[in-house]
Amino acid sequence: MGEPGPMLIAERRRRILEHVHEHGYASFQELAGALGTSESTVRRDLRSLVGEGLLHATRGGVTRPVLSAASRPALPDTAAAEREAIADHAATLVEPGTAVLLGPGRTTAALARRLAKLPSLTVVTNSTLVVEALMGAPHIEVVAVGGTLRRSIHAFVGPITEQHLEGLRGAQTFLSGDGVTPERGLTTPNVFAAATDQAFAAAAREVVVLADHSKIGHDTMCQTVATERMRVLVTDSKADPVMVDRLVQAQVDVHIADMNR
Repeated sequence: MGEPGPMLIAERRRRILEHVHEHGYASFQELAGALGTSESTVRRDLRSLVGEGLLHATRGGVTRPVLSAASRPALPDTAAAEREAIADHAATLVEPGTAVLLGPGRTTAALARRLAKLPSLTVVTNSTLVVEALMGAPHIEVVAVGGTLRRSIHAFVGPITEQHLEGLRGAQTFLSGDGVTPERGLTTPNVFAAATDQAFAAAAREVVVLADHSKIGHDTMCQTVATERMRVLVTDSKADPVMVDRLVQAQVDVHIADMNR
């Protein structure tokens, strides 16, 4: 079988860039697992991306390029509109006056910006981006759980974070990740982030997963939320309809965010 067509190559490389941008560093093995492809394919893609100056090669993997702001190549962010639409929809699921938990990620940070407009709410989070988004909203009670700072995802993780979450309860936990499948639910390639996300899921009555179409049908190394524990999935209209149907059959309440709002 020959090399996949150019559109598939472009999509794969876009996802590599997004993954490394969000996590700061990724090994060849981690990227192969996150993309569901071989390490040799990943290495070919990385050679091209490093050659274009979009990534920096390091021992065993790649990092974001260390460049001045003026010379830094713009990172493709084709899922930005979908992410904003997902955040808009997720905000409608939150009842004012309740307590919710928000995990790390750009989508949960976008959700936090919308929650700042509610009259009252308690938000528990390990994400520095969520804390920043709510800094100017004194009517929102923010409970920040500490731990070991993982700079690549702008969040605290590890045993201390998990211990802090054990005594907390909320109405909903909002989580994002790197993949969602009917077989394994929500997954991430990072072991430490997975364990912390599992603690977040255990601390709420309802788990809401926020995932754009690029993550639907995609599977990575560590399971964070089993399919049967996912009460709601919010995605966008570009999600694979076959995968969406299978998730619905698995009793997941799938919401399609309105891109025209």
